[in-house]
Amino acid sequence: MSRLTHEAQGAYAPPVPARELIAHSADGARLHVEVHGPEDAPAVVLAHGWTCSTAFWAAQIRDLAADHRVIAYDQRGHGRSPASDACSTDALADDLEAVLAATLAPGEKAVLAGHSMGGMTLMAASARPRFQEHAAAALLCSTGSTRLVEEARVLPWRAGRLRTRLTGAVLGSRAPLGPVTPVARRILKYATMGPGSSPVMVEACARIVHACPRAVRHAWSAVLSTLDLDAGVRELKVPTAVIAGSVDRMTPVVHARALVAALPNCVGSTELPGLGHMTPVEAPELVTARIRELVATYAVKTAEAGQVAEIKEGA
Repeated sequence: MSRLTHEAQGAYAPPVPARELIAHSADGARLHVEVHGPEDAPAVVLAHGWTCSTAFWAAQIRDLAADHRVIAYDQRGHGRSPASDACSTDALADDLEAVLAATLAPGEKAVLAGHSMGGMTLMAASARPRFQEHAAAALLCSTGSTRLVEEARVLPWRAGRLRTRLTGAVLGSRAPLGPVTPVARRILKYATMGPGSSPVMVEACARIVHACPRAVRHAWSAVLSTLDLDAGVRELKVPTAVIAGSVDRMTPVVHARALVAALPNCVGSTELPGLGHMTPVEAPELVTARIRELVATYAVKTAEAGQVAEIKEGA
């Protein structure tokens, strides 16, 4: 399972959920869902990225669960969610809708945060009824809507067809990642994290990524290589904030800037100097603070407005 082992300590050790459940997607896929924090608190839903799991959000969950109901789930094939032959952006949207239906009351609003493929999940689901019913605001971390392979800078060469072809081959490789060794940590840090990332951060990310089954890694890489969610960005009409690392090689800041330009209701963009692709791990306090701000500004006010409307209707 894609969770940190007992060797993980401190902020990056996976918190124990208050409860766990299985959400069933439209095609019957089973999704592992964790709920942390008080049941009556404002809700936050976290969607992780490619090759990760709920463990990726450990720092955010640990902080937010003190006064929020934090819902995190494993994307299909990741963590404790079984693999499925259906890998597509529609499946991502179906799965998010299933999680929202299983964890939120009718009409209940939440802030939805997605990292990398998790952000793409939010874009894919933006026009879906359950998304529009439940989303008060969104946070997109280190993500993009299209041209992922073409813009990736994992290989330090000039942009062009050769780099695109070789990048696609690297990211779509079926080769096993093997155990987490010093060499593996150096490779992962170079490809996905900023040069100042601490050994603890690198170790946490390496253990999560290396736990992803290679067949799952390959299947989803094929989806990401042809991704086109520009229409989903235009449908993402809730207040949406964007966070990106300035030295992100996987989804360079060109993607964040394109999102900011295309979003109908962008409420802020943050480019973090010297940080890479794993922003929730590399800058946990900042990402958590942005989620808190979105909850306080949009989710809580939305809930209060709904309560006032109910009182007026009952008068």
